[in-house]
Amino acid sequence: MAEYPTLTNAVEPLALGDAVVAGAWLGDAPAYALADGALVLGGDAESRRVAAHPDAAILVVASDGRRLVTGGDDGRVVATDASGDTETIADEKGRWIDALALHEGAVAWSAGKSVRARSAKGETKSIELPSTCRGLAFFPKGYRLAAAHYNGATLWFPNAGKPEPLGWNGSHLDATISPDGRFLITSMQENTLHGWRVADGKHMRMAGYPSKTRSFSWSFDGKWLATSGADACIIWPFSGKDGPMGQQPRECGVRVNVPVTRVAFHPGAMVVAMGFDDGLVMLARITDGSEILVRRPAEESKNARISALAWDAKGARLLFGAENGDAGMLTLPKA
Repeated sequence: MAEYPTLTNAVEPLALGDAVVAGAWLGDAPAYALADGALVLGGDAESRRVAAHPDAAILVVASDGRRLVTGGDDGRVVATDASGDTETIADEKGRWIDALALHEGAVAWSAGKSVRARSAKGETKSIELPSTCRGLAFFPKGYRLAAAHYNGATLWFPNAGKPEPLGWNGSHLDATISPDGRFLITSMQENTLHGWRVADGKHMRMAGYPSKTRSFSWSFDGKWLATSGADACIIWPFSGKDGPMGQQPRECGVRVNVPVTRVAFHPGAMVVAMGFDDGLVMLARITDGSEILVRRPAEESKNARISALAWDAKGARLLFGAENGDAGMLTLPKA
C-alpha cells in the first residue's frame, strides 16, 4: 500500500458488534444504525443502544440532523432523536421499506410499488408506481419528490398535480437531486449513472463504472458530485447548464482493484472522504489531489467494507462504520 500522510492517531475506534448500515450526526452526537435493528447513539464507552426495530433488520436510513429515520424488514418506519426517544411514523405490515427521504420535517418512504409522503404537519399522501421504488430524494426547495424505479423515475408534488414520469430503460436504484434543483441523478443496475435536466427532461449518461454506484455526495457549493463504484472516487462536474455532459470527471483516491464503497464531501471545503472495500478510509482535496490516510485497511478484510461515512455540521469530525461492526470517529486537529 502506498504511504500517505496520516491522521490515524486522531481516530477513536469503536466496536459495534454488528454490521453498520449507516451513520449520521444528531446535533453534536454520532449515531449508527446496525443491521440487527439497533441504533448506537454516541461514540464512546457511554454510548446507548436503542432497539428501533426489535427482531428485525434495518434496511434503509435517512437523517436530517435532528432525527435518524430507519426503515426495516418489519415494514416499520421509525424516527429516533438524540435522546433515544422513538416514534413509529408508519407501519406497512411487514412489507419491506425500500427507500427513505427527509426534508424540512417531511418524510417519504417506499414499500414495493407504493410511495408515501408525510408532510411536516402530519398529512400523508401516496402514489403507486409502475414497479418497485428503490430510491427517493426530495428537491431542496418546495414539497417535491423524485422516485427511482424500473425504466425511469417519477417526479411528484404530494400536495398537487399528477406524477410526472421520466423514462429511461433499465433498473434505476438510488436517486439524488442537485442542490440547485436542476438535475436528477440515479444509479442503475447496469453499473452506470443516468441523469435528467429537470427543466426539459434532457438525458445525461455517466458510464464506465466497474460496479454499481451506491453512494453519492454533493460538494458544499453544489458544483461537484462524488460517487462510489470504481477503484477511485469519481467526481463529476455540474457547474454548466448541461451538467457533466461533454466534460471529464476527476478521480481521487485511486487504489488498484480496491473499490470505493462510500463517499462524503466535507460541508465547507473541497475535501472528500472515501471509504473502501477493505476498510481503508482517506481524505482527498480535489483542487490538487492531495490525500491523507484516516484508517488503514482492516487486518481481516472479510466483510470490512466501509458502509457509513458522515461529517458533522462543522466539518470537524468524521464518523465511519464497516460491515464487520468496526467503527470510529476522526477529530480533525485544530489549525
